[in-house]
Formats: sequence, structure tokens, C-alpha cells
Amino acid sequence: MRAVLLAGIAAMGFAPAIAEAQDRPDQKAFFSLYKELVETNTVVGVGSCTKAAAQIAARLKAAGYADSDITQFSVPEHPDDGGVVAILKGSDAKAKPMLLLAHIDVVAAKREDWKRDPFKLVEENGFYYARGTVDDKAMASVWADAMIRFKQQGYHPRRTIKMALTCGEETTYAFNGAQWLTDNRPDLVSGEFGLNEGGGGRFDANGKPEALAVQVGEKAAQNFTFLATNPGGHSSAPTPDNAIYELDDALRAVQGYEFPAKFTDTSRAFFAATARVAPAPVADAINRLLADPQDRAANAIIGRDKVLHSMLRTTCVATLVNAGHAENALPQRATANVNCRIFPGETVEGTLAKLKELAGPKVTVTANQPIRPLAVPPQLDPKIIGPMKTVAAKYFPGVPMVPMLLTGATDAVFFGKIGMPVYGVPGILVEQDLNGVHGLDERIRVSALYRGRDYLFDLVKAYGG
Repeated sequence: MRAVLLAGIAAMGFAPAIAEAQDRPDQKAFFSLYKELVETNTVVGVGSCTKAAAQIAARLKAAGYADSDITQFSVPEHPDDGGVVAILKGSDAKAKPMLLLAHIDVVAAKREDWKRDPFKLVEENGFYYARGTVDDKAMASVWADAMIRFKQQGYHPRRTIKMALTCGEETTYAFNGAQWLTDNRPDLVSGEFGLNEGGGGRFDANGKPEALAVQVGEKAAQNFTFLATNPGGHSSAPTPDNAIYELDDALRAVQGYEFPAKFTDTSRAFFAATARVAPAPVADAINRLLADPQDRAANAIIGRDKVLHSMLRTTCVATLVNAGHAENALPQRATANVNCRIFPGETVEGTLAKLKELAGPKVTVTANQPIRPLAVPPQLDPKIIGPMKTVAAKYFPGVPMVPMLLTGATDAVFFGKIGMPVYGVPGILVEQDLNGVHGLDERIRVSALYRGRDYLFDLVKAYGG
């Protein structure tokens, strides 16, 4: 899930001299790649990531990559959930590789719900509309385009540059390409560090950048099933015991519960930076909460911003319900999925215990499989953060860069077991409403996409040497 979550940072200005969109030949080539990827349906179980990966592989080969530099992968049980890894070899064997990571699967989108066809790229009023325009085909396209340009320009990095475009990030129960690579082919993706979704930045309401963000930690995503059962019977003779009502009572208890506010080192640094530039009431509330996370009045003020509210705690929300078996029968079974984003340092087991307490004795609660690993927060390594700030001075002069705890979850969680830190990279800014990611009419500001592309291209070269 690509969601850039910044709030309360003062607006700053862009440098107007940099070309914004489709003016240069290389930008037109990028748009062709981006459009093809966006318009290739990669909803798990509906479209084909394997097809999209093959299209990228074909472009890489056309740019001059040898077959030995490209690995297309899938498994027999999931032939449409494949991905692609490409490697640009470095000149210094002692320099550890870097990884460019992105997922190419997308959340489902129903045509009848959208104003436009979700799988046709449309440009309107300075925005590109379609499913995946942000999450995560913007970054996937930027990485693939960068690898192609490196080869075309004869760029020979000191450090080996790897790229992995994978499937399954958006669907918990699906085959996950990032997990498969770290389990089965760590040699293809291992390196000193990785760059991934999860950072970026945010515009203010007037389209000016508020801040750049580098993600150095994330919450854990975990689904839970709530189940109420009842013998049922004829609907003409209702009884007080009703599976739907019992499930509803449990979900309302979850809705009414707020997990306590907490800070990590990253989120504390983020809120401290926010307090320095936020309006007085918000700044005061942040400072009070930093001093005392149990300050209810301060928490209420900060919690008016849904992103800041989520960044402070574990959150759990009902996302799916299913109940009953006939319109003229009392329900025998009612189920709901509750999606939780667990704060770093807390556990699936602890969250399950709280949900069971909230649900009460009439509703059973279980943790859904698979239970994904908890993210290992990377360090704020100056060797990583320094180039981000240096290159940003060219493309985003005067715009502050802040560390951020991602309220969502990404495929970075699978790289802890191979000892590889993964950072959510800054550069591609989104709107205050998060651009419709995972919702209706997903979109990205055209200028933000092209400026972010230029920034990330130069950033990778800064790391590559």
C-alpha cells in the first residue's frame, strides 16, 4: 500500500525551471511505459502481474540488457502472479548492491463505481486518473524507466543496482513475490539497502509542497475474523439471540475503542518537526502529547487529522461483513473482517486479546492466516538520508524532509530476515486526500509524477556512484 502521510507542515515553493511533463523525449518514453503498465490489469485473481512483468522485461531487453541480467519468476500454483528482477552490474565488487523495490499488483476497482474506466489512463485538469496511477505503478514505472535509461546512456555504476517488481502486496492471502524472493532467491535481491514505496511527500490545499518524507518504519497489517453463530429459525418468530445483532454489538465495541497513543523514535521526530511549524493550537497539543501521551485533550485535537491519529496508535476497523443465508430465516452465521494496523512494538497476540475482550463472549475472534512478519525499522543512516537531502535541494528547494512512520504496511517487512534495511523513498508527492489510493478515481498530479521521476533518477545515481 502506497500512502504518503504527512500533515501540519508549512507550505514551501517549487523551483519552476525544471520541466514538468512530457516536454522531453525521455519523458515521452516514460509515459509510454507508465501508460502500458497502468492499463494492464494486475488485480490478483482477475488480471495478470506476469503479463505486466513480461512487458517490462521486453523493454529492458530492448534497451540492451542481456537475458542473464533479467529474471522473470512465478510459481506453478500462481502463474499470473509473477514478477521480474533486473540487475545492472557495478564496477566495484566491494561495494554492496542496492535494490529498487515496487509492487505491480493493484487493489480491485469496479467500473460501475468509477467515473472513468479504472484501467484506462485519462488525463484531466493536470491529473492522471486510473487504478494504480499512484499505488504502486508510479514507483514501479520510475524504477523500470531508470534502469532502461541507465543502460541506454551507458551509465556504469560503481555499486550494482538491482530492481524487483513483484506481485501480491495488496492481497494478504495471495502469493507474494517479495516474500518468495527473500525465501527462495535472496541472492537476486540482497544488498546494503533498498528503496521502496511508503515515503514521498504531500501538497497543501493549494498544490504547494508541505514536506518530503522518508519512511523509516511501518505498522504491521493483520486481519481478524469476527464470527457469531446461532441455531436460527423462521423469521416470523424472532428471538433475542440474533447472530447479526451480536456481530453488530461486537463491531460497535471495536469502533468505540481507541488504542492508547504511543511514539517511536521516528514518529517522535516527525511530530517534533510538525510542532515547529504547525498552527498554535495544534503545535501546543503536539508538545503536550509528546510530554504526556495520555493527555486526552491534546490527543483529541491531534486526532482530528485521521493520518496523525493513525500514526499515534494501533487502529482496527471493520472492512467486510457477511451474514445470513435466506431473507425469511433468522441468521445462523454472521462474520466480519477487521483490519488492524499494529503499532511497532505491539504484537498480533496482544491485539487479538484486546479484540476478544471487546467482542465479548458471544462472538469468537481469530487472527487470519498468514500472519506476516513485523517490520524492522531501519536506522536514520546518514549515508542514506544525506543523498536524499542533497538531491532534494535541486528539485524541492526549501522543502523540509522529515522521517515518517508509515500507517500502512509494505513488502519491506520481508527483508528483515535477510538483514536488509528498506526505506520508503521521498520524491513523489500526493494530495491531502491521498489521491484516492485504494478508493474511487485514484489519481496523481502530472507535475508531481514527472518531478518525482527526475528526483529519483538522480538519487539512484547518487547512490550508485
